Amino acid sequence: MYAPRVFISMICALLVFAVATYFIHGSFLTSFIQTLLCLVIIQVGYFVGVLILVAKEKRQMRATLNFQKETAPAPETSVADAITGVSPHGPKLTDF
Repeated sequence: MYAPRVFISMICALLVFAVATYFIHGSFLTSFIQTLLCLVIIQVGYFVGVLILVAKEKRQMRATLNFQKETAPAPETSVADAITGVSPHGPKLTDF
């Protein structure tokens, strides 16, 4: 959820909602009150959505940390042990 895009989309949706309710009811006060109610509902929905995303991320991090705790640490190896393709002798003319 990219916050500026969400806020711009929310404002556009509220403007469309306000115009539609004004045309339906013909009352500025009714349109204003219903638009404020719609604003509160959208904000609560956005807040709940963010909470769900945070809880999901927390669950994934907790699962990752538990996985890391359950696995045994890898034995330490030196760089020389990891390099197997290097011959112990210097380069030859035929290597080039």
